[in-house]
This record gives sequence, structure tokens and C-alpha cells, in this order.
Amino acid sequence: MALVTGGYGHLGTAISEGLAEAGAKVYVLGRSKEKFTEAFQNQADEAIQFQECDIADTQSIKNAFAAVEQKEGKLDVLVNNAFYSKGQNPEALTDEEWAFGIDGNLNSVYRCIREAVPYFKSSGGSIINVSSMYGMVSPDFSIYDESPAFLNPPHYGAAKAGVLQLTKYFACYLGKNNIRVNAVTPGPFPSQTVQQNEVFIEQLKRKNPLGRIGKPEDLKGAFVYLASDASAFMTGQNMVIDGGWTAW
Repeated sequence: MALVTGGYGHLGTAISEGLAEAGAKVYVLGRSKEKFTEAFQNQADEAIQFQECDIADTQSIKNAFAAVEQKEGKLDVLVNNAFYSKGQNPEALTDEEWAFGIDGNLNSVYRCIREAVPYFKSSGGSIINVSSMYGMVSPDFSIYDESPAFLNPPHYGAAKAGVLQLTKYFACYLGKNNIRVNAVTPGPFPSQTVQQNEVFIEQLKRKNPLGRIGKPEDLKGAFVYLASDASAFMTGQNMVIDGGWTAW
């Protein structure tokens, strides 16, 4: 039984579907039942269900975890995929934009881990945090010369780097409870909206050793592996699914 925050988004939908295809009961945690229904309108069974949750609000997280545990009896897997942010100009982020981005990409992950631990302590479990290639390397700013609107902001990368450290910290802290904590780091997986900018997409393709952008389904295997007993002796690690982007 797996919980996926933001499990109806661009990458979240594929993550949720991959886990369900592997036999998991999946609860998608999010704020919008409408977006969930739209994302999974072709879902024929009840393997993927919706649970209202706002990762910005501790009480909402508590309520969501308690509701799922009451239905299923336990929690086995938590995927921290959801995020929120605002502000983009590296030279002009306000203090409020900076704090909001850090909260939405890092603090929210901590809140979810903290609230999940009591449920996992009795029988173990797997926590999978979603980072980013920009939590590992700086953007190649030349790629954005012709598409400045897509420039990745500094608070996003700083927070995603923090997610990797948080992963290591809790892997060591929770190992005694048989709770594994790992991260998945996606590379260039632009949304459908961004993909409409052909010039920018060609820049991404040229930068990447595999010569293409990521497709959401490219992520399925990593999450299934980390959620399952196939990775039973793996914790504190970061699986980088980026087509070779960070290998340069």
C-alpha cells in the first residue's frame, strides 16, 4: 500500500500508475479531486484512489495518513513527490518567494516524513523522496539564453539538494526501525506545456547524452524497485534517472 503526494501531476501520474501496475494499492494525496479524476479517468479498477491532503499543512497531512491507515490497516510506502514554489528571477526573488519555495520543496518533505514515521515503526517501510538534477548540479545557463522564462530558480535547486541530505539523514536515523529512505532524481522531464517550446526542447536534447528528454514512464521502474523488497538492502541512496545529464 503506497501513498504518493502530488500523484496526479506530470510525473506523479506515471509514478502512481507504475506502482499500481506492480500490484500496489495506491492512494494519491493531493488537494484537487478534479485533477485526480482527470489524470486517472481511464483507470478501470480501484487500485488508485484519492485522499485529500495539503502538504503545506501539518494537520492536513496527519488527517490524510490517519484516514488511509484506518482504511488499510498500515502504511507501507510513502513517495514525497508534491511540491509548490513561486518566483523565478535569480536576482530578484523576494524573501517571501524564497521562503515559499523552500517550504514547498523541502520543508513539506520533512513534514510528511515526520508524520509517517509512527506508522512505519511497527513494521518497517519505504520512503522515497523526489529530488532533481538541479539538486546535484547547477543549470547550464546557456540553454536558457533563448528561453529565459524556463530558467530554473535558485531556491528550487537549493531545496532539492536539501532533500538529498534529508534522505541520507533519515536513512541513518530510521534504519534501526527497518525503514528505508531513498531518493529518485529525475533529469529533464519538461511538462507538456513546456514541450510546446520546440527551441527549448531541442536545447535540452542536445545537452543530454541520450539525446532526448525524459518521458514520465521512464521513472516507473525506479519507484517500483525502491518500493519493493527488491531493494531491501538499499537505503540512503539516490537513483538518478536523467539520461546522463549529470554525467557530464
